[in-house]
Amino acid sequence: MRPRYGDRLRKGRTKCGGDAGVTIEEADKAACIRALALPADLFADLPSKVLLAYRRRVAAEELHELRRHPTAIRLTPLAAFCHVRGREITDALVDLLIATVHRIGATSERVESKLIADLKRVAGKPALLFKLAAASLAKPDNTVRTVVFPVVDEQTLRDLAAEGEATGPMYRHHLQAVIRGSYRSHYRRMLPIVLGALTFRSNNQDHRPVLDALALVRRHLDSKLHCYPPEESVPVAWRDTVIERAAQGRARINRITYEICALQALREQLRCKEIWVEGADRYRNPDEDLPADFETQRDEHYAALGASPGSCDFRIISQ
Repeated sequence: MRPRYGDRLRKGRTKCGGDAGVTIEEADKAACIRALALPADLFADLPSKVLLAYRRRVAAEELHELRRHPTAIRLTPLAAFCHVRGREITDALVDLLIATVHRIGATSERVESKLIADLKRVAGKPALLFKLAAASLAKPDNTVRTVVFPVVDEQTLRDLAAEGEATGPMYRHHLQAVIRGSYRSHYRRMLPIVLGALTFRSNNQDHRPVLDALALVRRHLDSKLHCYPPEESVPVAWRDTVIERAAQGRARINRITYEICALQALREQLRCKEIWVEGADRYRNPDEDLPADFETQRDEHYAALGASPGSCDFRIISQ
């Protein structure tokens, strides 16, 4: 029986639908291939073109044709097929993760657009401020109705107050509430599957806090707590967004908001390969992009590129 990362969500697949169902299927495929336990360096010395040729050959043949091959001839293409497919599936899972996190951000853009559309912005605010200041200083002892309203009418002041509320703390609170609600009710269903199917790495210690944040998220995936426990060590890189104040004034980390921030940071680092994924192809270790003999055969590689070794000496040119 093959291992399945999506077993705990399988009963609710009809509710998940869409990307969640696709993610479950892709995670199951990845788990099935990893269960074969092929050595990571099995095809390290084989060119990618040869591996792709094996993959196409196996995909084109019928099962009964594959079974008729001698064992040695049959197993090599099958192993190559599984190796390449495993990397393709891993890439597909990362693509799904990146696209999902992008849609979480797009939710905030839609909410912002709706609020802006509903908001009547007041034009010429600096000029109005100068008029208010001059009138108030000229007659400091008079009432607002007799001093301010003749300069700026009451409705304009109401519009200014509404704009200030819409673009201030209340706006940010409403925006965060909408994003958390959307993430909690839909997108978060895919998080256990993706984090269970992918292993993230980084060669840069500056991005270690993002990996530590993901480890924290993994530990509390099944938690019902609103905030992380006080005894938990929480890497905080988004202090203004994730910290809440308890009744006693003690700082707490909102768990859902923290997960969203960690996923957004992960998306950005995956796209520039500061964080890479084990067993992936396009999202592989960036060190693998260089030829293994680059240092010893530097001149030959530069010649193949039509460049000189000194061409990497970049200079800043002032505009």
